[in-house]
Amino acid sequence: MLVRDAMSTMVLTIGPAHTLRQAARLMSERRVGAAVVLDPDTYGLGILTERDILNSLGLGQNPDLETAGTHTTTDVVFATPGWSLEDAADAMSHGGFRHLIVMEGTEPTGIVSVRDIIRSWAPARRATAATTLAG
Repeated sequence: MLVRDAMSTMVLTIGPAHTLRQAARLMSERRVGAAVVLDPDTYGLGILTERDILNSLGLGQNPDLETAGTHTTTDVVFATPGWSLEDAADAMSHGGFRHLIVMEGTEPTGIVSVRDIIRSWAPARRATAATTLAG
């Protein structure tokens, strides 16, 4: 299976000036665990995840004052739709993160998460197990 088969095509894009509360509200409304942060004036594309927001809250920071830009990961590994899910899972496990921005050319076209990969693999694993038990 390929990343294009598992990725979410709903890409939430926010700016670096969004507060963490605004980002959390948008992520919650769209039921996504990460937002692409677009800042063409500095680093281009980055990612803000629910974990970034939790870490800020855990430090006692004010989500109404903290901005996405100060909590964005800019050293991002990007996937392409043609990557295998194994390649995506390997990149995530080696990098210690749970989301990959999927790029086609210069545009983000999706996000693939560990959860997306598990959802894609689970039916195939069940079918393999059923075939093995029947044989």
